[in-house]
Amino acid sequence: MMKKIQRFGGAMMAPVLLFAFTGIVVGIASLFTNPQVMGSIANEGTNWYKFWFVISEGGWTVFRQMPLLFAIGLPISLANKTNARACLEAFALYTTYNYFVAAMLAQWSFFGVDMSQEAGGTSGLAVIAGVKTLDTNLFGAIIISAIVVYLHNKYFDKKLPDFLGVFQGTVFVYIIGFLVMIPCAFITALCWPKVQIGINNLQQLLKVSGPIGVWIYTFLERALIPTGLHHFVYTPFIFGPAAVPGGIQTYWVQHISQFAQSTKPLKEMFPQGGFALHGNSKIFGSVGIALAMYSTAKPENKKKVAGLLLPVLLTAIVSGITEPLEFTFLFIAPVLFGLHAVLAATMSTLMYMFGVVGNFGGGFLDFMFLNWIPMFKNHSGTVITQIVIGLIFTCIYFILFRFLILKMDLKTPGREDEDEEMKLYTKADYKAKHGEDGAQGAAAIAGGDEYAQKGAIILEALGGRENIEEL
Repeated sequence: MMKKIQRFGGAMMAPVLLFAFTGIVVGIASLFTNPQVMGSIANEGTNWYKFWFVISEGGWTVFRQMPLLFAIGLPISLANKTNARACLEAFALYTTYNYFVAAMLAQWSFFGVDMSQEAGGTSGLAVIAGVKTLDTNLFGAIIISAIVVYLHNKYFDKKLPDFLGVFQGTVFVYIIGFLVMIPCAFITALCWPKVQIGINNLQQLLKVSGPIGVWIYTFLERALIPTGLHHFVYTPFIFGPAAVPGGIQTYWVQHISQFAQSTKPLKEMFPQGGFALHGNSKIFGSVGIALAMYSTAKPENKKKVAGLLLPVLLTAIVSGITEPLEFTFLFIAPVLFGLHAVLAATMSTLMYMFGVVGNFGGGFLDFMFLNWIPMFKNHSGTVITQIVIGLIFTCIYFILFRFLILKMDLKTPGREDEDEEMKLYTKADYKAKHGEDGAQGAAAIAGGDEYAQKGAIILEALGGRENIEEL
């Protein structure tokens, strides 16, 4: 079950990766259309403004079609066969589902939803793939996509009589899914308006949860990385409606010009931005960790350690991808990872208490183009405060990690015994160490599964799993 949950969490990364580039595009466009930064050239109506408005609209594609992208993107990783067909089925059935919901709400008033309202705002409605329907956000997209993947894996290869052969494969999955979407749409129309009330209450609760809520959120987001469950912590906040309608990522980009041009404190305008500070540990924490590993390496190994750490450190800082660095000390000494989670949560909480909020879930590029550059003119104090606190925690990370590495004689890179290989570890290494990889296949073979036995023989004949490039 845990492996399935991890796979599901990993599948959500396919659409998430699109936000890194488009977020920067929208941030740059917002900066270049801000008259306070660019002067009169950025006034509405100028050719400069028109050009960047066009660029901005292109960048908004991913944000405006977020549920659709998640619905299409999940089958890429979750479908067991013909993934491209599964993506087509997901698109067709997700749009069918939304048409069903819209039609039911329009025809029957007992659902209590006024379809004459404009989509967006507090209406509880949204336009998805051109359909004005109930705003189920990512939850609806993920659930429907998961149902489609299940139907695809079970029925795609179903053999039909020859005279019905034209309905095999994708068409058969769609036929079954079409029927399944009817009760799904009815349940959604009946229950989701009440769920929206609950989500609104949750948003109000989070507004008053203050530093405690920020600490718990950030701690769980880091601490659950080894299990893959951290996706289920940050996704409802960053891309879903847990904190604000549409998710923090979209909300921040939508209001970035408003925040940048206002002189009110950012925390006063956007207190929910405390739930997107977890990226600070990826920059400030990673630097302290890497320096601690380098300083504790044996003198003769320092050059090699620098060569190993510098690329992964730059990756962590620039893009926010910290796995190569984090899984190295998670593999060697889990106590360091526990300390990392505590320090990351404490750093974010302290920043929040000093008024730092925003969209800081990624790496340095997100920090610069979506936060620091647009906000610096009117919120330079907040930016400087964040950097100062971050650098202080870089020192804290360095001191504590260095102390524990030396005190516990941890074999971080450069401190290995002479007969051990110097390397950085990956998530696959961590899973292998804890017996996660291969357990399922071994159990199937031991249980006499004919196909598993044949598969093991074929795999061995092909040189093992590491010799397979594409399946």
